[in-house]
Amino acid sequence: MKVWLSRILEAFLTLWLLATICFFLLHAAPGGPFDNEKTAPPEVQAALNEQYRLDQPLFSQYTSWLGDVVHGDLGPSFQYTDYRVTELIADSFPITLINGSAALLLSLLLGIPIGVWAALRSGSFLDRVLMFVAGLGLSIPKFVVAPILILVFAVTLKWLPAGGWNNDWQSALLPIIALSLPNLAYCARLTRASLLEVLSADYLRAARGRGFSGTRLLFRHALKPALLPVVAWLSPALINVVSGSAVVEQVFGIPGIGRYFVQGALNRDYTLVLGVVLCIGAAIVIINALVDTLRGWMDPRLRDS
Repeated sequence: MKVWLSRILEAFLTLWLLATICFFLLHAAPGGPFDNEKTAPPEVQAALNEQYRLDQPLFSQYTSWLGDVVHGDLGPSFQYTDYRVTELIADSFPITLINGSAALLLSLLLGIPIGVWAALRSGSFLDRVLMFVAGLGLSIPKFVVAPILILVFAVTLKWLPAGGWNNDWQSALLPIIALSLPNLAYCARLTRASLLEVLSADYLRAARGRGFSGTRLLFRHALKPALLPVVAWLSPALINVVSGSAVVEQVFGIPGIGRYFVQGALNRDYTLVLGVVLCIGAAIVIINALVDTLRGWMDPRLRDS
């Protein structure tokens, strides 16, 4: 019980530090949310600053915003004037969650079998080809992969839409592929390296000497410890998906949380950026806790650590 209380306290402290640092960095950046309103009368600009508390000292703005957050209100959006930040996140986060979860699931469903296949044929021509392709997948950034996918499958072949969001698999497929490719490549390489290390362990050599079949050795003795590094990698993989969603959603015109983050940063929409940061931070804290629990189930030695 004490361990979980300590983790909860650590999570809230992490989110508070994240929000505080982001708040002061945003306000330290040059420019403001209403710089494009310079042609407006001074009284209009003064009214806008008063409405959004920008006329108050910076620390007063911080304490007022933090008090609203504690009460579950992320404040009004400076750019989308008819919406609260909570409403924008509630509408956009499920889209990002669906695409991100599907991309991560696709990376695992394809990356693990490819890595296992390559490890069992280590040194073969197939192994070298798979690892070369995986290396390419790691080296090509998402802002290059996404336009290539649009060019091939939307413009040339006309199989899928080039962008937009229609709540169907056709509009989600290309963004999911673009998000999953780097993680898929890394998962395959990590699985291969980990499985090769496990297969060379002494206890597996002894089991092989007793006449156990290769299939039994793989699925009953080798695969579970080999997947421990893959499970530990899930946390940075999620961060990669979240950070990549900003680029992918912008390219494909998807109204997800990543696109709102980019638009909010470009327009100095302080409350929107801070709300997205808090939402993503909370998601990362939760996924880290789930990953730690999963690792403890797979490896009892980690339960008391």
